[in-house]
Amino acid sequence: MSQIVSLFQAAVYFGTVILFGAVGEILAEKSGNLNLGVPGIMYMGGIAGLIAAFLYENGTANPVPAVAILVTLAAAFVMSMIGGLIYSVLTITLRANQNVTGLTLTIFGTGIANLFGSNYTTSGALGEGVMSVFKAVSIPGLSNLPYVGKLLFSYNSFVYFGVALCIVLGIYINHTSQGRSLRAVGENPAAADAMGVNVTLYKYVHILLGGGICALGGAYVIIVTCNGLWTYNCINGLGWIAVALVIFAGWSPYRVIIGSLVFGALSVLRLYTPASVANIPQAIFMMLPFIATAVVLVVTSIHPSHKHQQPKSCGVNYYREDR
Repeated sequence: MSQIVSLFQAAVYFGTVILFGAVGEILAEKSGNLNLGVPGIMYMGGIAGLIAAFLYENGTANPVPAVAILVTLAAAFVMSMIGGLIYSVLTITLRANQNVTGLTLTIFGTGIANLFGSNYTTSGALGEGVMSVFKAVSIPGLSNLPYVGKLLFSYNSFVYFGVALCIVLGIYINHTSQGRSLRAVGENPAAADAMGVNVTLYKYVHILLGGGICALGGAYVIIVTCNGLWTYNCINGLGWIAVALVIFAGWSPYRVIIGSLVFGALSVLRLYTPASVANIPQAIFMMLPFIATAVVLVVTSIHPSHKHQQPKSCGVNYYREDR
């Protein structure tokens, strides 16, 4: 039983990274833009948060943990919004190919992050100020419950924030007038434009906001997974798994909560595999999230659901003159 609890906890922590990336990408795709620059944006947010926290903690006589974490997240958020702005200008204003632009942004973000991150690979890159905020939170009366306490109430505040964010965005997209306008832009931008919706504004705002949310996943990797140190290619394939999770979750923020747990479990399963099957190649385990996504694609193609399909205009640039 303890092995199962440990696997579940590891899946939650690992899945939280993917959760932020997937939710950010959902906002972009709901606006009709396929942003394959998620890995690069996560890298940019991660390195920006690390540098900002390091400068604050080493440039302040008595750094305050709460301020340190705000500086970290703000820097990560703003830097990734800049990445989202680059993508938006190229694909919305200049109407560049979305796939090529996204892939280029991934290469750019990865290179920039590894270039500057090489200066923060030694011990003590981040102090206890930031690190303490990401320690597990003990909830009185709940964390000490047998099994349930460890399964549900033994995580850091970022995990609970991620779940809350999915719920809030789900309500926003499905139950607000702005969310309905966003869905209209993603499904049929010409019709939305004719109804008076500012298509360009909606695209810019939600792509930038989505990029900022992706940054939280990048910062989480650096602080929690890498213990406040830069590790070369530390985000690696997590950004692509986040893109796959968007499909797996049917473009629903609510489903991302469960999907991130599933993908998190599949990603760390190799660490909890019994010795009797330990000779299975590691590459097989790395393929599991993508195999799961492929299965979902096959099932949804056989039994299509309009509610959980990719927005119709996703990946297609909007030309207002063609209305």
